[in-house]
Amino acid sequence: MPLGNLIYLAQQDIQNLGLTFSDLIDAIQSMCEAHEVGQVWTAPKSSIKPDDDCFFMSTLASVNPPGYMAVKSLGLSNRNAEHGLESIGSLITLFDAASGHPVAVMDGDWITAYRTAALSALAARFMANPQSQVIAFIGCGVQARSHLDILAEIYPLREIRALGRGQKNLDALLARASAHGLGATVADDGRAAIADADLVITSVPDQIGMKPFIDARDLKPGAFVAMVDLARSWFPDSLGAIHRIIIDDRAQESIMSKPMVEPTLVAGDLQDLVSGRVTGRICAKECTAFAFRGMAIGDLALASLVFDVARAKGFGYELPR
Repeated sequence: MPLGNLIYLAQQDIQNLGLTFSDLIDAIQSMCEAHEVGQVWTAPKSSIKPDDDCFFMSTLASVNPPGYMAVKSLGLSNRNAEHGLESIGSLITLFDAASGHPVAVMDGDWITAYRTAALSALAARFMANPQSQVIAFIGCGVQARSHLDILAEIYPLREIRALGRGQKNLDALLARASAHGLGATVADDGRAAIADADLVITSVPDQIGMKPFIDARDLKPGAFVAMVDLARSWFPDSLGAIHRIIIDDRAQESIMSKPMVEPTLVAGDLQDLVSGRVTGRICAKECTAFAFRGMAIGDLALASLVFDVARAKGFGYELPR
């Protein structure tokens, strides 16, 4: 069958598609549901770390129907800030599953930022207090801003707490909070940041010499935590204070050299949560958490959605094969 030209979607194209944050969350939930009935295939994320400041990783997943395969390639450098660059850069290639040929190449930065936040929001859909008003951010970079954008649309937030080292990122997060009409407090330490927070997002990057500094015993009863940083900022011996911890993918986690969380503390994974095999929240005072490395399903869900909507609306640049 004729494949036509390859489509390239820049970040601005993706942002102009008119997708809502609910669209993103629903797309990932639908992909999890498809996985449950054997229509999705995934591979564990793979990574290499050539030196202490540089990291590369990839994800791979396929769905049929509708018949797509997505590969994301991502690089991270802790030195980028010195050059005025974001720490992460990525691209996603989408393939037609029937022919095995690529149909689109798209910016992966926006999808990475918002698929991560959408994963947290999907877990929160099952695990968080729906009347959450105060949100704390430990780490104030791209992930903090994308999480704020999505969670401010879902919850009746009135205030944020922020703890971060980089002034530029901190200022950007405070400005984003103001744009959402939220009050903001800069915390002096982890305890002050999380003590009265209903939602807690930790997204502290991995750096040489980093040690845990957040104590789960300081959480407010009923709080929900999204551990975007693989739980590296949390004291491991304090995590038993959290009543229910869900991870993203147990199969993926089983082959990792170092678990994010002590396995005996893990109640299940996101697939268990969406399918109903595990209950996210039993009573209002339970503290719950979602710890994750990143899931290929999330990249596939959003790349497929972006491509379908872009094709319907005529967005993107055609590239000859």
